[in-house]
Amino acid sequence: MNATMNRELISALAECAATCNYCAVSCLQEDDVKMMERCIRLDMDCAAICKMALDYVSRDSTLKREVLDLCARVCRECGEECAKHKHDHCQMCAEACRRCEQACQQA
Repeated sequence: MNATMNRELISALAECAATCNYCAVSCLQEDDVKMMERCIRLDMDCAAICKMALDYVSRDSTLKREVLDLCARVCRECGEECAKHKHDHCQMCAEACRRCEQACQQA
């Protein structure tokens, strides 16, 4: 992985983790929190795996490919769920997840 790709991946992972955390907290403030439960859970999972992947990529772990494959899967699921909701925070999260999924796949 060249330095430019590595920086882009690290940036996508960090942005996705932060956006997912923001989305989860924002979902908790919605009127129908129960309806947002799956979104909140996936936001939390996605933020966690993105942070873990960031660690593996940053230290150039020999296991980073496996972690990035899982991260791409979680980002896809989270992005698909967030895209179902009209809230701005969910739409922003869906976009960040799509970018991160793509970056993980291209790494």
